[in-house]
Amino acid sequence: MGSLCATGHVPRGDAGPSTGPQRRGGSAGRITGWGTGDLDRGEVVGMGTGDGNGERWVWGRGNGYGEMSWIQNPLYPVTENSYSAYAVMFLSLIVFAVGIIGNLSVMCIVWHNYYMKSAWNSILASLAFWDFLILFFCLPVVIFNEITKNRLLGDVSCRIVPFMEVSSLGVTTFSLCALGIDRFHAATSPQASTRPIEQCQSIIAKLAVIWVGSMTLSVPEILLWQLAQDTSPVSGVVMEYCTMKPSSNLPESVYSLVLTYQNARMWWYFGCYFCLPILFTVSCQLVTRRISGTEKKTECRGSKHSQCESHLNCTIIGLTIIYGLCTTPENVCNIVAAYMSPNMAKQTLDLLNLINQFFLFFKCSVTPVLLLCLCRPLGQAFMDCCCCCCEGCSPDTASSQGSTDSKLKTEMTSSIFFDKPRESPPPLLALGTPC
Repeated sequence: MGSLCATGHVPRGDAGPSTGPQRRGGSAGRITGWGTGDLDRGEVVGMGTGDGNGERWVWGRGNGYGEMSWIQNPLYPVTENSYSAYAVMFLSLIVFAVGIIGNLSVMCIVWHNYYMKSAWNSILASLAFWDFLILFFCLPVVIFNEITKNRLLGDVSCRIVPFMEVSSLGVTTFSLCALGIDRFHAATSPQASTRPIEQCQSIIAKLAVIWVGSMTLSVPEILLWQLAQDTSPVSGVVMEYCTMKPSSNLPESVYSLVLTYQNARMWWYFGCYFCLPILFTVSCQLVTRRISGTEKKTECRGSKHSQCESHLNCTIIGLTIIYGLCTTPENVCNIVAAYMSPNMAKQTLDLLNLINQFFLFFKCSVTPVLLLCLCRPLGQAFMDCCCCCCEGCSPDTASSQGSTDSKLKTEMTSSIFFDKPRESPPPLLALGTPC
């Protein structure tokens, strides 16, 4: 083992025989700093400053024999290029924080409350779970790659991130279709106000169809993407990025299938993940409203049940609008890039791709907020949990528990959010996570 301080010239970003961080700029430059490692084995870890577009801290790791990979840090010292990096980080932190808190809240509320474990709420919790996965795993990888031009986990993340993102779109698509069918069934049922209780096996079967179908349709994304490298003409830094190119090592039959999927991916993406959920939801809503309008002329339903039906319809419409607004830019960019990509610079395509991914992250962050605002039981549970966590369990909690329980029981009888058996339920749990 040994340590070394060194200064040296590095052509095109390759580390010289000395193991210390060096300094580079343009096609050939210099990096100054320090390095430490096992000099006998040629393993080195280094840190230093470089002059890509101004002084910049970089971190490198290599073998000490002319091969070293460097990670640039545009955040410090602050230069003209640092402002965009700080803006990306600030926006991503807001989206990450809001999305994580909102999706965890929806999942915990449905999980911890006995009366909210219905098919409708289970689908919403499933949607929140996938949005949570996208924000927790995909967002850091994308932001790290955008800032450092290096890919976390290398080729693995290039395959897993698109797979998870397309799976999330599939889960949202099939969830909207399932919710639309549920509203249509509620409107056409002869006894809509007293709906039959759905068994747990039926709920699990619906979620399994949504999950398995979405993940199966996303499998080609794993075989389509791979890691590529390119050298920056300005700084000479080796940049890593993901490219849509099937590997030549695949079997010939699989390679032809993946190539066919790549050629049809744009229109498949547009038809399955954009047109299908929007058109299906709009059609179900139009038919449901027509049937409901006809029934209202012949019989008058309870006001509470009508309000609940209206809230559920508004929830589906709100989810569809958010989904449509957030996926429209990506579909437009895909179509434009398919016909104009030869005339577009790589920097422009990379910027459009980053914007499209941010719209996906924004959708995953806004969806739980929309659910908490439109779904009264979910929103009330979230507020109760926040009040309990902020104020603590005060002595008068027990006295107010009776009024809260009676309010929940009254709301339970008129809301199809609560469709569990009412004969002998367990002790009524407070909505939200236990304090």
